[in-house]
Amino acid sequence: MLLQILRQEVLDANLELVRRGLVLYTFGNASGIARDQGRIAIKPSGVPYDTMSAQDIVVTDMNGRVVDGKLRPSSDLATHIEIYKRFPDAGGVAHTHSEFATAWAQARRPIPCFGTTHADYFHGEVPVTSELTAEEIATDYERNTGLAITRLFDGLGDVKIPAVLVAGHAPFCWGATPSDAAHNAVILESVARMAYFTIGIATDASPLSRTLHDKHFLRKHGNQAYYGQAGDPKR
Repeated sequence: MLLQILRQEVLDANLELVRRGLVLYTFGNASGIARDQGRIAIKPSGVPYDTMSAQDIVVTDMNGRVVDGKLRPSSDLATHIEIYKRFPDAGGVAHTHSEFATAWAQARRPIPCFGTTHADYFHGEVPVTSELTAEEIATDYERNTGLAITRLFDGLGDVKIPAVLVAGHAPFCWGATPSDAAHNAVILESVARMAYFTIGIATDASPLSRTLHDKHFLRKHGNQAYYGQAGDPKR
């Protein structure tokens, strides 16, 4: 029963990416994890969103072996697994090729925090990974993509930035649930677009001050958060 609920949550997260215009055709994928059961539910590879049902969502173990489902899981499954291993609080992962966030990834540039919209969700610039070597691409590419994300965040320390740009590829986002991961992907695309236009208006634009950045992030996410209503996980 719990896995059926997770499958529906993952389907809903995938469809949210479509509703928000973050994916084209079969691009992108979202997943969710049941950590107590060691199970991951993820979009099947190459299946059109408009025909997909909850039963099409593939369930695997933490090693990527299919344990329930007739379809092949997303080819990005191994990347999702490494993200789940690195971030124990992550309950969902969303991967898109959304236009503006992907443009920053292709430019191999992190997204600076120019304003408070960015600061509300990401406690720092959205970072970009190093490029994979030819050997990493040729052998176990998807897992090595996840390991590049892991290495990046190991170097950054305990930062609260539930998103990353994979150099030359596209963004991955995560959150407490599949829905939260999709939500963060939508916000990431919005701030990526605003950052692009900010630089177009003023090439010498400066990042938001650390004081204001901290204020906006911590009023939503800190121990003394006061934005929104009590009990609301998104506050």
